[in-house]
Amino acid sequence: MPLSPLSRRRLMATTAAAFAAAGLPLNAVAAPTKADALGTMKKAARFMVEKAAYKGGYVWSYSADLTRRWGEMEAFPTMIWVQPPGTGTVGHLFLDAYHATRDDYYYDAACKAADALIAIQNPAGGWNYIGDFAGEASLKKWYDTIGKNGWRLEEFQHYYGNCTFDDEGTAECCKFMLRMYVEKKDPKYKAAFEKALKFVLESQYPVGGWPQRYPLKDEFHHHGNPDYTGFITFNDDVIGENIEFLIMVYQALGDKTVLEPIRRAMDCYIACQQPQPQPAWGLQHTVADLKPAGARTYEPKAFATHATASCLSQMMTFYQLTGDPKYLARVPEALAWLDSVRLPDDVMPGKPRYPTFIQIGNGRPLYVHRTGSNVVSGRYFTDENPHNTVTHYSSFRNVDVKGLRARYEALKATPPEEASKHSPLKGQRPLPKYFMVKDISVEDLSVGGDLSSSAPKAVSADADKVTKLTMELNAEGWWPTPLTSTSQPYAGEPPATPTPGDFSETKVGDKYDTSPYPDPNPKIGISTGAFIANMATLIKYIDG
Repeated sequence: MPLSPLSRRRLMATTAAAFAAAGLPLNAVAAPTKADALGTMKKAARFMVEKAAYKGGYVWSYSADLTRRWGEMEAFPTMIWVQPPGTGTVGHLFLDAYHATRDDYYYDAACKAADALIAIQNPAGGWNYIGDFAGEASLKKWYDTIGKNGWRLEEFQHYYGNCTFDDEGTAECCKFMLRMYVEKKDPKYKAAFEKALKFVLESQYPVGGWPQRYPLKDEFHHHGNPDYTGFITFNDDVIGENIEFLIMVYQALGDKTVLEPIRRAMDCYIACQQPQPQPAWGLQHTVADLKPAGARTYEPKAFATHATASCLSQMMTFYQLTGDPKYLARVPEALAWLDSVRLPDDVMPGKPRYPTFIQIGNGRPLYVHRTGSNVVSGRYFTDENPHNTVTHYSSFRNVDVKGLRARYEALKATPPEEASKHSPLKGQRPLPKYFMVKDISVEDLSVGGDLSSSAPKAVSADADKVTKLTMELNAEGWWPTPLTSTSQPYAGEPPATPTPGDFSETKVGDKYDTSPYPDPNPKIGISTGAFIANMATLIKYIDG
């Protein structure tokens, strides 16, 4: 399993895994030359491209002998993963390496990753979490065995056969296909990019938001709950990621047809912010009345504090993009609401201060629990008891209300023309040179001012860190990394009678639960996330 969380944004917010020092003390070793860094990069890349990849695609982690492999769940040998840090993310990394070195090996590696994604691109134009080169029958078998039995991973318990915007998967691939086309105007990548762009535009609702999955289906009524995949989705920044992609399209190609969908998507945040006395957002909202809706059975119909904070941050970004004060108009209301739901210091001391979920109407916290031992015997439920909550999905959140308020006050004092003068919506310009050296967000697509330059901020890599990476790359060409999570192999259909034991706060249930969980004795293996982070460090060094 990977060291890093699901999203590329969170991956790039972390550093590479720390490794134990080997050999001589670092201060006794001469500073690495750029040739040393280039050699380390090439050796590591060759292993990933020529040994770890399957038909150009990647998963998140591999056992040392390559006999087991995982994305968010264990994968068949013929499968590749789309969710970051999967195939698209590795493709971005190889394009970055090509830009840093002009070595065609890296461009060819990026092409292999792009070709793998094209091979599994849904006919509708987007991507699922995963793809299987053995064909749809094999993919359905995976869903009917490993996927269906991941107790806490309800998004894998049903095979829809369509595409998902969840966890940046489709957005990551869309951005990568845009970059591949822009790089050399190869018609193969133009066709895949245009298909992806058409998918994003067609799947957008008139109000401006996007569903979690598309084409729309209504198939998985889990524990009597409605199928949530058609709701307008704010969770995991679905709308924000699609806005970023469309802005990149405008920047790189000057395509003005994306400007109206961009503005409509931004306006969806305004439309879905609820009235007083609860001027907040849920993780997802219904299309018919724009009210908060439930999703997975541990994501109840409620307001979400972390989603509200994310929406507020986006609203302020939209002011910087457009200079339109309507995006700031109701920010103070939501900030005051966040203040009002903060837990008193004597309630669950030591936990973050903001309950994840707040009930609609009475404004009281809602906490998530579970009972049973697997997908058949188990169920999730919510109540107002803050004790013994599930640990795989926190009932408590850190929300930087002070930082949000400071940003709002600064923007409120900045005239619209000044705030938006460097907006990427004001003209065509090249895409950033690098995408994986640091995370790319909307602000990084701007130029000058307080937002950012057109390329990631220059960060010089530490010579000691590069020395360590060079020393610790093993003879085969991979960085030995503790795989801190693991999973149980598929053990057959679980019984209806719960297995004895208390699984209410564990991250995995009984032996039938295929969900990932922390490994008490981590094995050493190959981490795609660590590879990306380490390669980004080496790129910084050679381009520093």
